[in-house]
Amino acid sequence: MLKEFNIAERGAGSYWLLAILRWVMVLIFISFGIQKFTPQSAEGIAVYISNSPFVSWLGIFGIRGEAYLLGVVELTTAALLTAGAFVPILSALGSMIGVFTFMITWSFFFTTPGVVKWSLSTDPIAWNLAGEFLYKDIVLLCVCLVLFLASLPKSVVRLRTR
Repeated sequence: MLKEFNIAERGAGSYWLLAILRWVMVLIFISFGIQKFTPQSAEGIAVYISNSPFVSWLGIFGIRGEAYLLGVVELTTAALLTAGAFVPILSALGSMIGVFTFMITWSFFFTTPGVVKWSLSTDPIAWNLAGEFLYKDIVLLCVCLVLFLASLPKSVVRLRTR
């Protein structure tokens, strides 16, 4: 079964274009990961983490500790995505962690008070800068999902022709 996994961008047709997505995600995870080791980033993400039903438990590490842990996860994801360009199972593993990462950060859009004000007015979704910042994560989630699906064995996802 492990031998059936694929490197996302190696396949028939236009799969090679997925390499662009892989390397952009590597850069994003490296830059996000490095930022987590700065005091400003640690303070900035604390409100999102503390209000999340999924990761609020990270508060046991303190503000800096939770940021460091997330930074390590993001840098590890970047390393897995990089190695995944050469090792098929790591292609799937790195992109799967990316999917979970962005599912959690996308949830902050809904769980952090004040990010979005839902209304039935002429502006049904009024978000602030934090909301705009988080909204992009749906695109990053989709990129990781595409890489993940393209990495799975053909027997699981019948998108591949070889």
